[in-house]
Amino acid sequence: MRLEKKATIISTTVASVLVIMKMTVGVLSGSIAVLASAIDSLLDLTVSLFNYFALHTAEKNPDEKFHYGRSKIEPLAAVIEGVVISFSALFIFYEALSKIIHPREMGFMNESIGVMIASLIITSGLVLFLNYVAKKTENMVIRADALHYKSDLFSNGAILFALVAIHYTDMPLIDPILGIAIAIYMIYSAVPIVKEGILMLLDAALPTEKIEKIEAILKDEKAIKAFHYLQTRESGSHVFVSVHAVFNVSISLYEAHLIADKAEAKIRALFENKKTHILIHMDPYDDSEINEEEEW
Repeated sequence: MRLEKKATIISTTVASVLVIMKMTVGVLSGSIAVLASAIDSLLDLTVSLFNYFALHTAEKNPDEKFHYGRSKIEPLAAVIEGVVISFSALFIFYEALSKIIHPREMGFMNESIGVMIASLIITSGLVLFLNYVAKKTENMVIRADALHYKSDLFSNGAILFALVAIHYTDMPLIDPILGIAIAIYMIYSAVPIVKEGILMLLDAALPTEKIEKIEAILKDEKAIKAFHYLQTRESGSHVFVSVHAVFNVSISLYEAHLIADKAEAKIRALFENKKTHILIHMDPYDDSEINEEEEW
């Protein structure tokens, strides 16, 4: 089983435990902050299950219907996760405003503080693990999941601080105000997840620094006189690169092919944790201007 899939199973299990803990105490205590955290953990559970399904589907081999595989389900999962986070934030925002307008007393303070301390410890361990997996695999879904749980880590710490403050100051207004702050932070965290997922779905080019490294590899090959039509895109855990390389007209096809294979190996080394698909079209002369004239 891929490490990414193991990570989603672990995050799903952790989210299930947190939902039960927070929902029970949140309902009993009447704390908007704790209840908001419980709802967020419930969404974490849903998203982690969906992420497992996405990773399982994305790794299926190409077939007659999907010639390039199903890797785009990974950025789609990231977009859905970001949208879910945003809607949950809006719900928390609404509940917080409702409590400001219609104040309610809070109970079970010791239990609330205890469950948030436990949640903080458990979530910290999960974030460290997900960050490790995301760094090792460079998987977008796991990176989004890690960011999501990292936002939970900050919100859990803030909620714990608020509960302690309420316990000693007897100022329940702190609870809905903190709920509003958490909602704003959740939306702020969701925006880059959605943006990156949409760009990947639209086949945006690789980052500039990666493209420059690919260009440097092609320039270092002395037999390659020039190159054009360099195109790149990323689809989940897959990277696609295509380029036209210009060789001397007298070079044999066999020699040109060996040089192209060498360049492909170097480009593939740039993406150790990705599945790379590289296509080098070998030209006996620079036909870029001719092709552009034909397009016009």
